[in-house]
Amino acid sequence: MQELKHKCDCKMTQLMKAAKSGTRDGLEKTRMAVMRKVSFLHRKDVLGDSEEEDMGLLEVSVTDIKPPAPELGPMPDGLSPQQVVRRHILSSIVQSEGSYVESLKRILQDYRNPLMEMEPKALSVRKCQVVFLRVREILHLHSMFQIALSSRVAEWDSTEKIGDLFVASFSKSMVLDVYSDYVNNFTNAMCIIKKACLTKPAFLEFLKRRQVCSPDRVTLYGLMVKPIQRFPQFILLLQDMLKNTPRGHPDRLSLQLALTELETLAEKLNEQKRLADQVAEIQQLTKSVSDRSSLNKLLTSGQRQLLLCETLTETVYGDRGQLLKSKERRVFLLNDMLVCANINFKGQLEISSLVPLGPKYVVKWNTALPQVQVVEVGQDGGACDKDNVLIQHAGAKKASPASQPHNKVYLGPPRLFQELQDLQKDLAVVEQITLLISTLHGTYQNLNMTVAQDWCLALQRLMRVKEEEIHSANKCRLRLLLPGKPDKSGRPISFMVVFITPNPLSKISWVNRLHLAKIGLREENQPGWLCPDEDRKSKAPFWCPILACCVPAFSSRALSLQLGALVHSPVNCPLLGFSAVSTSLPQGYLWVGGGQEGAGGQVEIFSLNRPSPRTVKSFSLAAPVLCMEYIPEPEEEAEGSEESRATTDPSATVHPTICLGLQDGSILLYGSVDTGTQCLATCRSPGPQPVLCLRYSPFFLLAGLQDGTLAAYPRTSGGVPWDLESPPTCLTIGPGPIRTLLSLEDAVWASCGQRVTVLDCATLQTQQSFEAHQDEAVSVTHMVKAGSGVWMAFSSGSSIRLFHTETLEHLQEINIATRTTFLLPGQKHLCITSLLICQGLLWVGTDQGVIVLLPVPRLEGIPKITGKGMVSLNGHCGPVAFLAVATSILAPDVLRSDQEEAEEDKPDGQAQEPVPGPDSHVGRELTRKKGILLQYRLRSTAHLPGPLLSVREPAPADGSGPAAALEHSEEDGSIYEMADDPDVWVRSRPCARDAHRKEICSVAIISGGQGYRNFGGGSGRPAPCGETDSTLLIWQVPLTL
Repeated sequence: MQELKHKCDCKMTQLMKAAKSGTRDGLEKTRMAVMRKVSFLHRKDVLGDSEEEDMGLLEVSVTDIKPPAPELGPMPDGLSPQQVVRRHILSSIVQSEGSYVESLKRILQDYRNPLMEMEPKALSVRKCQVVFLRVREILHLHSMFQIALSSRVAEWDSTEKIGDLFVASFSKSMVLDVYSDYVNNFTNAMCIIKKACLTKPAFLEFLKRRQVCSPDRVTLYGLMVKPIQRFPQFILLLQDMLKNTPRGHPDRLSLQLALTELETLAEKLNEQKRLADQVAEIQQLTKSVSDRSSLNKLLTSGQRQLLLCETLTETVYGDRGQLLKSKERRVFLLNDMLVCANINFKGQLEISSLVPLGPKYVVKWNTALPQVQVVEVGQDGGACDKDNVLIQHAGAKKASPASQPHNKVYLGPPRLFQELQDLQKDLAVVEQITLLISTLHGTYQNLNMTVAQDWCLALQRLMRVKEEEIHSANKCRLRLLLPGKPDKSGRPISFMVVFITPNPLSKISWVNRLHLAKIGLREENQPGWLCPDEDRKSKAPFWCPILACCVPAFSSRALSLQLGALVHSPVNCPLLGFSAVSTSLPQGYLWVGGGQEGAGGQVEIFSLNRPSPRTVKSFSLAAPVLCMEYIPEPEEEAEGSEESRATTDPSATVHPTICLGLQDGSILLYGSVDTGTQCLATCRSPGPQPVLCLRYSPFFLLAGLQDGTLAAYPRTSGGVPWDLESPPTCLTIGPGPIRTLLSLEDAVWASCGQRVTVLDCATLQTQQSFEAHQDEAVSVTHMVKAGSGVWMAFSSGSSIRLFHTETLEHLQEINIATRTTFLLPGQKHLCITSLLICQGLLWVGTDQGVIVLLPVPRLEGIPKITGKGMVSLNGHCGPVAFLAVATSILAPDVLRSDQEEAEEDKPDGQAQEPVPGPDSHVGRELTRKKGILLQYRLRSTAHLPGPLLSVREPAPADGSGPAAALEHSEEDGSIYEMADDPDVWVRSRPCARDAHRKEICSVAIISGGQGYRNFGGGSGRPAPCGETDSTLLIWQVPLTL
C-alpha cells in the first residue's frame, strides 16, 4: 500500500511540474510555433479504428487520477477590496473549470464509452469516433490546466498570480489544433446524431434514457456545446480579474497577455467555424437543386461565399393593402447572387428535443445580385417611371392592364405614401385659403385666421403621423425589386418581393450587406485584398473593408495642392431614409486640409450623407495645413442633467470644434456644426513655429512645434473651449521637432527624435522618458494605441514596434516589407508613412502607396500581431499621406421596433419631440464590448423548439440592462452568443439580448495620397484624377451589428 501511494505521489508531482511549465517543449518554443503556424501534433490523415490517438500530450492517463480539488484557504485579514474581489473571481474560475471538466467526463463516460461497448452497436465505431472527435484530447488539456490551477490556488495568498498560467496553458499550438477540429466537426457530429435518431430506435432510446438518468437533465447536445462556450467564458472572467488588478501588480501584464492569447484563439476558431459552416450551408442548399441546373454548377464551382443567411417571412398583399398570406423563407446572400428557398421541416418533436433538426430547402428563385434593388416605401413611383417597367407583386394575382393605368400599384405600406402625398396637396390648398382669408375686410364667426391656422396645424399633425407610419413600415420590411421575364410586348417586368425581418437590426444588416456585396463585384474589388498565406488559395474574409470610391481631394486642380491632414466631423442627418442610413458612408462631413509649399493653404469639406462623398464647401487659408484635430463636446456637458442645462447660458454651450495647425505657426479653431465654417478663435504659436501635430486632452489643447516645444492651451468654460488668447504653457521636449502626440487616459506621449516623453495629463509634469529606437538619426513619426499597447512607426526603416503603455516595455517588432515583397518585387527600401488602428485592424501606409492590414486584438490585452494580415491591391502612386477613420452611430430611434415604440408612446401633448442636436457620442472612440463573442453559425440549432440553449436568466423587464450585464455566473451560457445569426432564434423569435444592443457603428477608412494605382495588374475603373493629383480612397466597412 505504501509503495502504491509513493508511485501515485510521484506521478502527481510529475503532472504538477508539467502543468506548471505549460508544455514539455517549453513556453517560448510553443509560442514561436504559434507565430509560425507550426504544429506540434502528429496528425493522421484518416481516422483509424484505434480508440487511442497520439495528440502530442504527456503519456499519462489523466482521467484515472483524481487531482486534488482546488480550494482557497480562509481569507486573510487586512485585504483590500480589490484583493477580495480577485479571490471571488478566482473562485469562479475554479468552479467553472471544475464544472467544465465534469461535463467532458460525462460525454465520455455516459455516452462515448457505452456506445463503443454496446452490443449490438447502436452506432458504429467509425461514427462514434467522428461524433466524439477530440473530446478526449480536450479533457486531457483541461485536466492538466486544472492540476496547475490547484497548485496556483494553494499559493494564491502569497503570489496572487493567475495570468501566466493561462498563457502557458493556452498558447500551445495543440490547443488551437484540438479545438479547431472539434468546432469544425460539431455540425457534422450533430448531423450524424440526428440521422441515427431517425433511423435507429435503439440509439434514440439510449439518448432518452441517459437524459432521464442525468441529475440536471442536460442532453448530449447541451454537453457537447460547452467546448464552444469555453473561451468566451474565460475571457469574461479574466476581464473582470484585470479590472480589479491595479497598475504595478505583478499579475497585470500576465493577465493582459492572457487576454490576448485567448482572444486570438477565439478569433481563429470563429473564422474557421464560419468557413466550415459556410461550406455546410451551401452544400445543404446544393442538395435541393437539380444536378443539371445552372444554379447547381454555380454553387459547386467553389467561387461562392455566403455573406448572410436568415429566415425571413415573405408577405403578399391584396390590391387594397390587406395581408393575403405569409410564409417563412430561407434567404441566402452570396457574393454574386440572391437565393430564396422554401423551408420543409421533417422530424419528430421528441427527437428535436434531444438534438436540433435542421430544415430541408427547396429553391424558389435566384437572381444575379446587380439586378436586385432595395425599394423603400415612397420610392415606388420613381423606380417605375424611370425604367418604364411593370411591377408585379410576388404571390399576388396578376392584375389586368386596365387596373394599372399608371404602371403603379400601391399595395400594403405603399398606400401610406399615397396618403401622405394627398395630405401634402391638401395642406398646400389650405395654405392658399389661409392667404385669401387674410385679405377679408369683414369679421366672420367661422372664417378667420385662427380657424385657418388650426386647419394647417391639424394637417401638419396628420402628416407627422403618416411619416411615422411610413418610417415604422420601413424598419422591419425588406422590399426587393427583382427582374422577371418580359411580357408578350417585350416590355420588362419586375416583381416585388416583401420580406418581414425579425427586427430592425436584421433589416439594416440586409440592406447594408446587399449594398456592399454589389460594390464588391466591381473590378477594383475583384480581388481587393491579397492574403499572403503559404497556400496562396485563401480568400479575403467577408468582413474585410471594400473600396467604395476614389475622389479628388481638392476641387481646384489649377494648383498642385499637397495633402496635409483629414478629420471627420460626425453630424447625424435626420432627413435620411432608412435604407440611406444603412448604405451611406458614416454621416457627417470630411474636412481635408493641405496647401502648396511657399503658398497658401486650402480646406475642402465633403458631405458623407450619401453612398459617395460630394464637395459642399472649400475655403483658402494663409498657409498650408499641416495637422487637424476634431474635438467633440465635453462628456460633462453631454451627460449633465436637464436642470443644469437650463440654468446654463446658451451662448456658453460648447459645441464640437475642429482645430487646424498651419505651417506659419497659426492655430485656428472652427465650429463644427454642419457646413458652417465660423472661425471661433485664432492664435500664433510661440516663435512662431510650424505646428506639426495637435492633440486634445481633458485639460489642454496640445500643439507639437518644429523646434521641439510643446505648447499647451488650457480649457475654458466659455463658448470657446480653449484659451487661445493667453500665452500657452510651453515645455521643451527635445532639440528636434515633435512629430507626433498621443493622448492616453492619464498621460500624454510626445515624441522628439528617437525618444518618447510621457507627461502627466493634468499637470504636464514629465513622468518618464525612453528610447523607442536605438538609432539616433531615426525619429518616431506615428503612434497609435490599442488595448494596453502603443504601435510606433519611424522616419526610416520598414519596421513598426509595440510598447506597453504601463511598463514601457518593448513587446514586439514587425517588418512590413515582408508583407509586400510579392506585390513590389525587388523593392528593398520601404518606409512607413501612416498608421491607424480601427475595429481590431492595424492599417499601415507606406511610401510606395501600398496599404497593409494586420489583425490586432480588440480587448484590453496587448495588441500583438499574430496573423500575416492582408495587402490592398488598391493604393496610391505616391506615399500614403494619412489614414483616417470616419465613424458615426445610427440614431437609437431607428433601431426601435414597433412594440418598443408603442410602450414608449406619450400623451398627445408630448408626442412631438424636439429635433435632436448633433449626437455627442459619435466623436468618441467606438464602444468596446465587455466580452468578445464567438460568432459561431450553428446551422443545427435552427428551429429548435423551446427556449434557447443557454443558462442565462431572462433579461430583467425593468430595463436594468447595463447593471445586469456586468454580472455573470461561472456557467454564463449566454456569452456563446452564437451570433448575430438568426439560426439561434426559435422560429424567427429574436433573442432577448438584442434589446441591449442600441448602437450600430458605421465605419469608413480614408487614405490620402497622390493618384490611384491598382497593384493587381488590372486597370480597375478609370480614376477621376491624375497620378500626381491629391486623391482620397474610401473603404467602407460592414456595419458592426
